[in-house]
Amino acid sequence: MNKWLCLSGAIITEVSATLALKAALDAPWWYSVVIFGYLAAFGLLTVCLRLGMGISVAYGVWGASGVTLTALMSALVFDEALTNLMVLGMILILAGVICVERGSHQASRQEIKVLQ
Repeated sequence: MNKWLCLSGAIITEVSATLALKAALDAPWWYSVVIFGYLAAFGLLTVCLRLGMGISVAYGVWGASGVTLTALMSALVFDEALTNLMVLGMILILAGVICVERGSHQASRQEIKVLQ
């Protein structure tokens, strides 16, 4: 299975579990979705790492996407606030993750040159 597909699944299940945690405050049966979602998220993240994705990239993308999507979805689903400052924060988080991901590619290229 593709490592980016696994990472996408981990992000989706983690965000779903987090949103279900909020829903469970009013309807406790949502806790089953919370448990399943977090177990699936960590399982898919593990598979992603086993497929060769670096942990700094995987965890960075997972964390940043999770924060961003949870904030956006909670505004849509639960009518929570979404301010301009929050949006700026999300943009900065995503920019940081992009820097980490690009930096990991540069480090890989440098390792290949050293080995040659």
